[in-house]
Amino acid sequence: MKDLFGKAILDYQTNNSPEDLITETSISEADEMSVAYLFRDFKEMPKLEQKALQLAKGKVLDVGCGAGSHALYLQEKGFDVTAIDISENAIKACELRGLKNCKVSDVLDLDPDTSTALSKTNQNNNKFDTILLLMNGTGIFGKMNNIPKFLQKLKSLLNEGGQILIDSSDLIYMYDQDEDGAYEVPANGYYGELTFTIQYKGENEDTFDWLYLDYNTLQNAAIANGLECDLILEGEHFDYLAKLTHL
Repeated sequence: MKDLFGKAILDYQTNNSPEDLITETSISEADEMSVAYLFRDFKEMPKLEQKALQLAKGKVLDVGCGAGSHALYLQEKGFDVTAIDISENAIKACELRGLKNCKVSDVLDLDPDTSTALSKTNQNNNKFDTILLLMNGTGIFGKMNNIPKFLQKLKSLLNEGGQILIDSSDLIYMYDQDEDGAYEVPANGYYGELTFTIQYKGENEDTFDWLYLDYNTLQNAAIANGLECDLILEGEHFDYLAKLTHL
């Protein structure tokens, strides 16, 4: 990966002539996205994200932190928050923004029992009370068959009584309906399995998988992996926030 998404974030943070990102999926045409949106403060965030931050408790892990806006808000509120992202450029930007504890890492590579804890406090425990996966947090799962390994990993990183706060959208509305009202979704696979392409400053990122999950599918997957799933809030565009906890 060329890390173009992270490059855009770092360009914006360092005033290095940032440009809009061009995003395109397997079911939608190219669309422009302002990098400034990733630097929004709390009052500019969608209600789902605001609600997730309001529900945060204890020691927090922000997975796929991007520009770090969620983690920074919690840090300013006094939380012990750790932010991770696979993008080196994004983590550089987070550090420049003043995020104290951020790291280039894939959540699947985190070891809950490691002696080298991510958090700068509680050095013997790499588990968390709140794990955030926001801005379509299910996206990092990539494909349906990856869901169990991600949910099992996230569950292993939770302290007793901990919570996973994750958002996504039901993309069924993007498909046409036949005369009987049935949605014309692909015959093979799940309709929320997309491929994503990003373009920035004339460069194209390698195409990657990205998963949108309807709530019922997430709930069924959670239960199958030993997690309770509660619907916390529904947005205006088929989006929702869910809370996953130990059964």
